[in-house]
Amino acid sequence: MRIIRDYQFVEKADRGASAAIGNFDGVHLGHQYVIDIARTQAKAENAPLGVMTFEPHPRQYFAPQSGPFRLMSADARTHRLEKLGVERLYELNFNDSLSALTPDEFAQRVIVDGLGLSHVVIGADFHFGKGRAGSAAEMVALGEKMGFGVTVAPLMSDEVGEVSSTAIRHALTDGRPRDAARMLGHWHRMEGEVIRGHQRGRDLGYPTANLSIADLHPPKFGVYAVQVDILTGPHNGSYGGAASMGTRPMFGENLPNIESFIFDFAGDIYGEQISVALVDYLRPEEVFDGLEALIAQMDADCARARDILANL
Repeated sequence: MRIIRDYQFVEKADRGASAAIGNFDGVHLGHQYVIDIARTQAKAENAPLGVMTFEPHPRQYFAPQSGPFRLMSADARTHRLEKLGVERLYELNFNDSLSALTPDEFAQRVIVDGLGLSHVVIGADFHFGKGRAGSAAEMVALGEKMGFGVTVAPLMSDEVGEVSSTAIRHALTDGRPRDAARMLGHWHRMEGEVIRGHQRGRDLGYPTANLSIADLHPPKFGVYAVQVDILTGPHNGSYGGAASMGTRPMFGENLPNIESFIFDFAGDIYGEQISVALVDYLRPEEVFDGLEALIAQMDADCARARDILANL
């Protein structure tokens, strides 16, 4: 997959794609449906399959004080889109210049002149241009005027309700990772570099791989059954595990993170990239009456997590 970040400097081979447009936070089933429509059109036109998205997320850009809300980092989104067969990722730099374009200017300068897209696919609730002034209907009209195809995909729902990034965030906040996975079409994953912690887990007989969750929407704090993929280094592979998400109240107040104990594993993975998938919520964070009680609960948590993972 090729990544293009500036629509004003695009090589000929990266023009002419059939592209889905949106933020694609989580790359959930609704996003995948939009991408599949773009894929069908790309095959019909013998064109590359593309996705246009924006970095930083426009919500981050306009309301940086709103706190973490993203379901996945830009790198994790890239990895997920690559797995879906996307050939051109137009991860455009969202800045003052881009955000100031009117709907007409966005269509002409970005879609036509910059990227030369042959076809775009958008959701029915899509808005674009300065002040989100442009609608899906306006994109259709601009496509007819400027010579590119437009498909408007209906919003997706399942038996429970609308499939959306917002609904997924609510499920994670409530400690319902399986409901989130139902809408995502895959386990909700947190991806990043393994960082050094206080190594308390090692002293307790439960060494953990620690990830920061500073820039992500925080799922419900507590203990989870997880699947851990080690993405880089000599230990790459998939493993089961149990993870603690939160501030470790047993040891005072700490910055939130996720600490994963990987089953049947021994190795140094500091600095490696891993991906932690939330499978089931086991219990909330607790303060125990001493380390012996904590270790006994960790034993029980791991036994339960092993049982859950064995029956997936």
